[in-house]
Amino acid sequence: MDRFFTQTTCDRCGESLKGGRIMSMFNTDCICLKCKEKEQLDPEYSKALQAERKQVQKGNYNYKGIRGK
Repeated sequence: MDRFFTQTTCDRCGESLKGGRIMSMFNTDCICLKCKEKEQLDPEYSKALQAERKQVQKGNYNYKGIRGK
Protein backbone atom coordinates (compact mmCIF):
# COMPACT_ATOMS: atom_id res chain seq x y z
CA MET A 1 0.00 0.00 0.00
CA ASP A 2 1.12 3.57 -0.72
CA ARG A 3 2.91 5.33 2.16
CA PHE A 4 0.45 8.22 1.90
CA PHE A 5 -2.33 5.98 3.25
CA THR A 6 -0.31 4.28 5.97
CA GLN A 7 1.75 7.03 7.57
CA THR A 8 0.51 8.30 10.89
CA THR A 9 2.09 11.75 11.17
CA CYS A 10 2.20 14.93 9.09
CA ASP A 11 5.36 15.41 7.01
CA ARG A 12 5.41 19.11 7.94
CA CYS A 13 4.55 19.42 11.62
CA GLY A 14 4.73 15.83 12.86
CA GLU A 15 1.19 15.89 14.30
CA SER A 16 -1.23 12.98 13.95
CA LEU A 17 -3.10 12.48 10.68
CA LYS A 18 -6.16 11.01 12.44
CA GLY A 19 -8.13 14.20 11.70
CA GLY A 20 -7.47 13.94 7.96
CA ARG A 21 -4.69 14.10 5.41
CA ILE A 22 -4.06 15.62 2.01
CA MET A 23 -1.18 15.86 -0.43
CA SER A 24 0.57 19.21 -0.56
CA MET A 25 0.14 21.35 -3.66
CA PHE A 26 3.83 22.23 -3.55
CA ASN A 27 5.43 18.79 -3.30
CA THR A 28 4.61 15.21 -2.35
CA ASP A 29 4.34 15.82 1.40
CA CYS A 30 1.41 14.20 3.15
CA ILE A 31 0.10 16.96 5.39
CA CYS A 32 -2.54 17.43 8.08
CA LEU A 33 -5.45 19.77 7.55
CA LYS A 34 -3.93 22.50 9.75
CA CYS A 35 -0.83 22.53 7.55
CA LYS A 36 -3.08 22.62 4.47
CA GLU A 37 -4.72 25.78 5.81
CA LYS A 38 -1.30 27.36 6.31
CA GLU A 39 -0.21 26.24 2.83
CA GLN A 40 -3.18 28.00 1.25
CA LEU A 41 -1.86 31.30 2.62
CA ASP A 42 1.44 30.95 0.73
CA PRO A 43 1.81 33.63 -1.98
CA GLU A 44 2.61 30.91 -4.57
CA TYR A 45 -0.38 28.70 -3.71
CA SER A 46 -2.42 29.82 -6.72
CA LYS A 47 0.55 29.13 -9.02
CA ALA A 48 0.97 25.65 -7.50
CA LEU A 49 -2.75 24.92 -7.88
CA GLN A 50 -2.78 25.93 -11.55
CA ALA A 51 0.34 23.88 -12.29
CA GLU A 52 -1.19 20.80 -10.63
CA ARG A 53 -4.43 21.15 -12.63
CA LYS A 54 -2.52 21.44 -15.91
CA GLN A 55 -0.56 18.30 -15.14
CA VAL A 56 -3.70 16.33 -14.25
CA GLN A 57 -5.38 17.49 -17.47
CA LYS A 58 -2.36 16.10 -19.34
CA GLY A 59 -2.84 12.78 -17.55
CA ASN A 60 0.08 13.18 -15.15
CA TYR A 61 -1.29 11.97 -11.82
CA ASN A 62 2.18 11.75 -10.25
CA TYR A 63 3.19 15.40 -10.53
CA LYS A 64 5.81 16.30 -7.91
CA GLY A 65 4.68 19.93 -7.54
CA ILE A 66 6.41 23.22 -8.18
CA ARG A 67 8.68 22.59 -5.19
CA GLY A 68 8.91 18.86 -5.85
CA LYS A 69 11.45 16.69 -4.17
